[in-house]
Amino acid sequence: MADAVCSDGGDETEALKAKTTGPKCPWSNISGPGESLNVAEMAETLGFFDRRVVRSERREPPGSDPSLLKFMCAELTRGYFLEHNEAKYTERRERVYTCMRIPKELERLMTFGMFLCLDAFLYVFTLLPLRMLLALLRFLTIPCCGLGGARLLQPAQVCDLLKGLIMILCFCMMHYVDYSMMYHLIRGQSVIKLYIIYNMLEVADRLFSSFGQDILDALYWTATEPKSRRRAHIGVIPHFFMAVFYVFLHAILIMVQASTLNVAFNSHNKSLLTIMMSNNFVEIKGSVFKKFEKNNLFQMSNSDIKERFTNFVLLLIVCLRNMEQFSWNSDHLWVLFPDVFMVVASEVAVDVVKHAFITKFNDLTADVYSEYRASLAIELLSSRQQNAYTDYSDSVARRMGFIPLPLAVLLIRVVISSVKIQGALASVCLLLFYLGLISLKVLNSVVLLGKSCKYVKQARMEQKLHERTAAATPSKSASRTPKHSHPPPGEPKVERHVISVTKQPAPRAELITTCSPPLNPDPGHPPATPPTGVEAAEATAPPDSPELKQRFPKKDLLEIDRFTICGNRIG
Repeated sequence: MADAVCSDGGDETEALKAKTTGPKCPWSNISGPGESLNVAEMAETLGFFDRRVVRSERREPPGSDPSLLKFMCAELTRGYFLEHNEAKYTERRERVYTCMRIPKELERLMTFGMFLCLDAFLYVFTLLPLRMLLALLRFLTIPCCGLGGARLLQPAQVCDLLKGLIMILCFCMMHYVDYSMMYHLIRGQSVIKLYIIYNMLEVADRLFSSFGQDILDALYWTATEPKSRRRAHIGVIPHFFMAVFYVFLHAILIMVQASTLNVAFNSHNKSLLTIMMSNNFVEIKGSVFKKFEKNNLFQMSNSDIKERFTNFVLLLIVCLRNMEQFSWNSDHLWVLFPDVFMVVASEVAVDVVKHAFITKFNDLTADVYSEYRASLAIELLSSRQQNAYTDYSDSVARRMGFIPLPLAVLLIRVVISSVKIQGALASVCLLLFYLGLISLKVLNSVVLLGKSCKYVKQARMEQKLHERTAAATPSKSASRTPKHSHPPPGEPKVERHVISVTKQPAPRAELITTCSPPLNPDPGHPPATPPTGVEAAEATAPPDSPELKQRFPKKDLLEIDRFTICGNRIG
């Protein structure tokens, strides 16, 4: 009897417990014995949570049920703390500051680069004719003065004569090209066809610049190569005609570009000009979403500098042609001014947006443009050293893809056809204008040299300039002198004088004979000298120090040729 009563009581207890707890949840087997199920770790589904588990986690009284009012109150009063992820938000803020600094740093680089292009461009009109006359005078006075064991002409004089002859021949050939006929031929085409032609001309211009500098360098080296070496070329005359043919074709290509831009300016509905401006924004799509390293961005920046300077020259040609058609009426210049301003503003806006997003997507800081500016400054200073191995205009052409010869030939052709010089007063004005160009060239060169020294010191790249100077010297002289020569302890320290940027380059024989003997009598056991302040700082700096990264980058920007990256030439 007692057993029956107990069994009945047990059944009632189990039934009451089952009624109280309700049906078992399908996820109840997730938690082990003695473990509570965390609601935050459960996936959000359309099913129901276990109310008992939710209450135990939130530690709410059993009588309170969730409601819409409580949910709204929780949404309105819940908070969060941004300092829990401080590094993330600090990085986002720095990215915003970087984008705000990009326009200033980019325009500083663009301005410096455009003045470099202007200096190389003015050199063709001002100093190159004078240097050519001096070389020609030396060539004509050789029978009177004699050689005296020296060369017939110095290598730089040979290059000057070749450049002058190329410009004279191409200018004579350009007289047979009718600019007006080309303008009306282009104007008769449809808008879409002109848009396609203009894009093709831009690509062809970059390809011509790439291959043209190689043609000119091959001509200069073939004409100045020592005769003692074995003949490994086709001759100077074939190279010379190749260079003339290239400069002539490139000048015609730029003339077609200027004619297309002139047609866009003179069209009634300005649709072609709008389409050509929209082509700049298409450039953003092709550049922003690509992977760019620091060196690739340097090449793109140089290409943008060259493109902007070329556009300024094209706008100058368009303005000259339009002013000639309207008999130099100054009122028409104000008609052209809005279109010119629109083209320049769109070019600047596209460059700023493109570089801002490239630096954002590739985690680059705005300080890279200071390094680029210092690298261009080192190019300028190294071309003015005593042992320079190239002319400054050729150095700019290799770095930026800007070749001034075709553009100069076209500009001379347009100016002579647009401006009529008649009478003595016009000749005097022309002479004064030429003297003004020389003054502008000299002033620009002096300012650029001062700015270049300042930028190199700010970037702490003086060592790179000395390394380039040492690398340019012949290997024989380098083999005779040790890499590190320290004075003996009893002798005073010998100071090394900086080579002047205005001296003439010395021939190889003089460099070999003037090598100083090693100061250390026993090069195998150099005396221990205390390191200087810079060496001590480098020795004590950590490996990942930003200063060491700045001084010794992964790959030197100066060792990169612009024409080794095809994507930046065409894209």
